[in-house]
Amino acid sequence: MPRRPIRRSAVALPAAFLLALSAGACSDTASEDNNTVRFGYIGDYNGASLLAIAEKRGLWKKAGLTAQVKSFNNGPVQVQALSAGNLDYGYIGPGAMWLPASGKAKVIAVNTLTYADRVIGRPGMKSMKELKGKRVGVPEGTSGDMVLNIALAKAGMTTEDIEKVNMDPSTIVSAFSSGKVDGAGFFYPAIDTIRKKVPGLEELASTKDTGDSFPTAFVAGNKVPEGKNTKVIKVLQQANDWRKQHPEETITLTAEMLDVTEAQAKADASHVETLSTKDLAAKTESGEVDKWLKSLGDFFVRNKQLDENPDPGEYYTGDLYTKAYGK
Repeated sequence: MPRRPIRRSAVALPAAFLLALSAGACSDTASEDNNTVRFGYIGDYNGASLLAIAEKRGLWKKAGLTAQVKSFNNGPVQVQALSAGNLDYGYIGPGAMWLPASGKAKVIAVNTLTYADRVIGRPGMKSMKELKGKRVGVPEGTSGDMVLNIALAKAGMTTEDIEKVNMDPSTIVSAFSSGKVDGAGFFYPAIDTIRKKVPGLEELASTKDTGDSFPTAFVAGNKVPEGKNTKVIKVLQQANDWRKQHPEETITLTAEMLDVTEAQAKADASHVETLSTKDLAAKTESGEVDKWLKSLGDFFVRNKQLDENPDPGEYYTGDLYTKAYGK
């Protein structure tokens, strides 16, 4: 049975701002330069910390690469940019893992395990049942969408029980703050922004409560050559181990890159579990990473985002990851 690559098409490319970590601007045309790395990211600890380290520690230069990075507000729009040839690499959360599973990109490295996703409700709400018939904002195809569907199923509900409204993250912040939606499938650190305006908001569900593992990952466009992927994987591994060994310094570098306070970056990092490259390589070889991805795939099939759950080996380049670690 052929897989349906993208079930929903109403995901618009955002007006992303550009941050050049090295000389030059990020082009929106396909790069023919094998030494230039056009990298998308989300402006949070998960999405930015390794890129901040790689620049500050000179890891790109040591690998003979030049990095140009561009901020996006979610994973699916980065995968769109990868497919269009406007990016080489990007960062996605677990809720967007259905896109590489559908053949739209390759997962080249697991980044962290994240537990930052929540379903939030108006002050005074105590359960998911109270969202029945209410407007609930969600950035479709993201981890916010994922946690909402998990929470609805656990409560014996479906999306038919709510008025689900597809919104980009910035719109959810303003809509919830102004009372235009009663709930949201959303994530930190953006929830902290809402909490400042709605201090009594309730967390009705959390990925923390599921007992499952939710990997974030770095993805590559399908046409990026393997040799370039290997170089980039090695840089990410080096940055990953520096992050593991220097958590406080990483918070400082990430805060500088994102232009937020260290307190904000630290709060964001509190929802993240980092793993050493040695641990990630071992979990890749043992098949544990495949189990994480398979579990997510089962969810995406139940949620009708995938028609079938492929073997993770079709989209996770675990062999490249372990080989890069061994070099």
